[in-house]
This record gives sequence, structure tokens and C-alpha cells, in this order.
Amino acid sequence: MHVADLTPEYAADIATWRYPPPYQRYDLSEAAPLLDPANGFVALLDGAELIGFRSFGPDGQVPGGRYDDSALDTGGGLRPSRTGRGLGRQALAVGLAYGRERFAPPAFRVTVAADNERALRVVGSSGFVRVDEFAATTTGLRYVVLVRPER
Repeated sequence: MHVADLTPEYAADIATWRYPPPYQRYDLSEAAPLLDPANGFVALLDGAELIGFRSFGPDGQVPGGRYDDSALDTGGGLRPSRTGRGLGRQALAVGLAYGRERFAPPAFRVTVAADNERALRVVGSSGFVRVDEFAATTTGLRYVVLVRPER
């Protein structure tokens, strides 16, 4: 598994991914936000196959959370057919290694839906510690903020 630039073709593919309930909140409807450099998206490949993505920056933030410059926000996802197969830790580790090399942040921060037990297990077992919980101002859904110091 490795990181690559997110091409328009990869973005178009990701915009077609549909997750089963209760993960359908992660469905994307368009490719344009993925290609905006401000959102910091990269592709995750297994060989030549697109299997996921990572983001670095404000795209990882949820409206209603308290965010500052003490950590770099990161988010990501796997192709729906690849979820639930134990790939999350490796995908996160590959993404964090890329983020560490490219941005050298003092810490990484992730915001995870409070009911997404799979993602919370992955980030918790990867050294992230819960620092906050809040309700999104847009949907009212509960989110957990976790941080992993890098220095």
C-alpha cells in the first residue's frame, strides 16, 4: 500500500463509492472537493489499484468542533469493498508516514463519528487519544476528536 497523487480519474472513481448503512454518511457525491488542493487529498494504492484516500488539512474537520493549529487534521477512507477486512491500521499508518514526511506536524488529529466503532478502534490502537466530543452543528451527530503527538 502506498500514497500517490489524487488524479481526476481517481477522484471520479471515489465519488461513485457507496457505503452500506450505517456508513452511508461517508458517500461523496462529487469529485471537485477531492481535487481542491486546500483539502489535501491523496490516493491510497495497492499496486496500481485505487483502494482508498487520505486528506490532510481542514477537510478533516467537522463543523461544531474546536480546532486549533496544534495538530494537522487528517481523514480518509477505504473503497467500500475493502472495509471491514483489517486494512484500516495499515492505511492509516501509510497515510501518517506520508503526512509526517510532507508536513512534519507536531501532532495528528482525527475527528470520528462517535458511533463508528471500527474507526475508533483503528485510531485508538494507532496511538490516538480522545481529547474532545461534540455534536456537529450541521447534523447534530456526535463526533470524537482524537490526537496523536508526533514529537
